[in-house]
Amino acid sequence: MMASLAPPSNPSRSLATNPRTKAPFQIAKTHPISGLLLPIGSMHRELKLSSSITSEKRLPTAQAVSERVEGGTRMTRGGEDVKLLGVWASPFVIRTRIALNLKGVDYEFLEEVFGVKSELLLESNPVYKKIPVLIHEGKPVCESMIIVQYIDDVWAATPPAILPADPYDRALHRFWAHYVDDKWFPSVFASSRAQTEEARAEAVEQVFAGLKLLEEAFQKCSKGKGFFGGDTIGFLDIALGCSLGWLKATEKMTGIKFLDEAKTPLLAQWVERFCANDAVRGLMPETDKLVEFAKMLQAKLKTAAPAK
Repeated sequence: MMASLAPPSNPSRSLATNPRTKAPFQIAKTHPISGLLLPIGSMHRELKLSSSITSEKRLPTAQAVSERVEGGTRMTRGGEDVKLLGVWASPFVIRTRIALNLKGVDYEFLEEVFGVKSELLLESNPVYKKIPVLIHEGKPVCESMIIVQYIDDVWAATPPAILPADPYDRALHRFWAHYVDDKWFPSVFASSRAQTEEARAEAVEQVFAGLKLLEEAFQKCSKGKGFFGGDTIGFLDIALGCSLGWLKATEKMTGIKFLDEAKTPLLAQWVERFCANDAVRGLMPETDKLVEFAKMLQAKLKTAAPAK
């Protein structure tokens, strides 16, 4: 069974810790809408947000901080300034946070607020205007999987390596990561928002077909070990694993259990290991809150739709 990893019951005041440094940090108040973000429509690629940065006192963008350590901005061990723009429920933001956690990088998480695009977001990603954006020493890096690769390159001296060393294995991981974003994610999201039974049945069939392919990919990539990356979480683990919270929410909304230990035993066991890892634990959004938000958003979309 999939592990249920709920966010703190009171995210505005709860403490969390970096899995490597064990240093406590406080998460800022979560916006009632942006705190729960449903990948819908074009969101199977990256979450396009109309947002601004959360700040209790509405501080200027450069000062809007949602994570601090002992009264000061979090820095890496080398004194580098690392910021991440995002929403805690976004699977694409979760990707980057897992990678940062794996490398033990301390960073400042700037929570975006659903509604208007923040000045910092527009400045940092003027092309796509979407999250996540990693800002390292004032230089923005965009697109979640590009950010993950950047993190692996910049902190290459810090284990574990996220991408395999072998060129073919690297290509294999990148291929399947692209498949997840290009084919599998859209099918998962379509299964809960299809307008007809025929469309829903087709999406569900594609989800199951994709899981079968990913089961085979796991057997090949893991080489008999616990993760796609072998002994440790790797590139493909992050690419697929970031969506597990949404997959669980989709199962609840559709009444269909996609991850079946009888059909995909390797993936089912991998889910347990992945979600229990220190770099992942605490990042997966709570299923019930995602379902609640999904229903609210779908209702708003229906209300906003023009009358025929």
